[in-house]
Amino acid sequence: MKKYIYVLNAMELLERLLNGRRVEGVLYMDQNTGRLTFKAYNRQVRVREKDQLIKKLPWGWVKESIERIKVFGSFPKDMGTARAMGLLEEHTREAKNALITRELIDFV
Repeated sequence: MKKYIYVLNAMELLERLLNGRRVEGVLYMDQNTGRLTFKAYNRQVRVREKDQLIKKLPWGWVKESIERIKVFGSFPKDMGTARAMGLLEEHTREAKNALITRELIDFV
């Protein structure tokens, strides 16, 4: 059994397919015409700014994005809980100092 599919924006769709790209969309029965119809999604490429590194820390980093200050820390398990907790406090103190330094440099 053959089914004919009505394609919206057929030339744009064909151009994308000839460039070797995939085309995402929706396949539905048009209520007005009763035809099987394919409508391609108009996907927009999202370009996101990279986070700016404020300071590299011994166990992680401090970064700044457009909306947030990010702190990452990763400690080896073989250090033990008590040592990791001490390192976590040191890590946090260094991150705070890096933020203070950045503010002082930006202020001057």
